[in-house]
Amino acid sequence: MSEHAHAEKSYKGKKALLVDNDIESLGSTKAYLEKMGFECIVAETQAEAEKIVDEKSFDLAVVGLMLEFKDSGFVLCYRIKKKNPAIPAIIVTSVISETGMSFDLSSPEERSWIKADAILEKQIRFEQLEREVSRLIA
Repeated sequence: MSEHAHAEKSYKGKKALLVDNDIESLGSTKAYLEKMGFECIVAETQAEAEKIVDEKSFDLAVVGLMLEFKDSGFVLCYRIKKKNPAIPAIIVTSVISETGMSFDLSSPEERSWIKADAILEKQIRFEQLEREVSRLIA
């Protein structure tokens, strides 16, 4: 029995906002979430995503950190939480492997300015994404 076979939770009827300028990462994340039952709304830029945040509703956001700007993911999560604090937001980034910089949501100081519920390192593993989503969406 595979590790995630026991938790085949379906998110049918739920919508996820996916934002990433890495088309390959965007495609694989979209495939994972659709397999889990999500309908996906996709954006490749911060500007495009901000328009979606203003106009549409969704149940989950998975956002790349660096889009047009180095802090696009942080800005988007802030806007999402300002509109609806209940929407879980996950930042995906390769900044940790590329620069050695890391972000830790366990410190109150970083939580005060990072408005994400989780930060995942690219390339995202499906089990990791599934675990975070089931933790964040009851």
